[in-house]
Amino acid sequence: MKTLKLSKIVLGLSVMLVANLGLAQDKMMSKDTKMVGGAAMYPSKNIVENAVNSKDHTTLVAAVKAAELLDVLQSEGPFTVFAPTNAAFDKLPEGTVATLVMPENKMQLQTILKYHVVAGKWSAKNIAKMIKKGKGKAVIKTVSGGTLTAWEKDGAVYVSDENGNSAQVTIADVNQSNGVIHVIDTVLLPKS
Repeated sequence: MKTLKLSKIVLGLSVMLVANLGLAQDKMMSKDTKMVGGAAMYPSKNIVENAVNSKDHTTLVAAVKAAELLDVLQSEGPFTVFAPTNAAFDKLPEGTVATLVMPENKMQLQTILKYHVVAGKWSAKNIAKMIKKGKGKAVIKTVSGGTLTAWEKDGAVYVSDENGNSAQVTIADVNQSNGVIHVIDTVLLPKS
């Protein structure tokens, strides 16, 4: 009888422990995991492993594949990626994306995609500090060799390309195992 009672107590404690661990894990996941394009972006996965699940980034993923940059964005990094959404690509003149993903335009596509990537892991907080230190602007060198300019307006962070086009950061600090993604609403283009 005492063994049965002790077994029930141990079982009850085990159930409570498992439930509490589950709640703790859910809290940790909700704190560290962000939703992008209807999918959870897990900090334990790399940039490509997460991006392929975002329904808002199918054009970007297709472009990365066409440019043969998957291996780079799956490497150790760290990288900061300003990731344009499908809607951002839709703002480009009609036929631009279809032309860029053609094999003969691979080098140009690589340059454009690398223009959205910065070496290192730059959080929104880091970028905000740089903007403040730069008296309202922070010039950021991309892995393509070009520069982006980060700035703030009405509490939102924007990134401008060398042609004066600006993209708003719509989702910041999507942490990855090999860096961070900041979702943007416009494709940035290097100076021609």
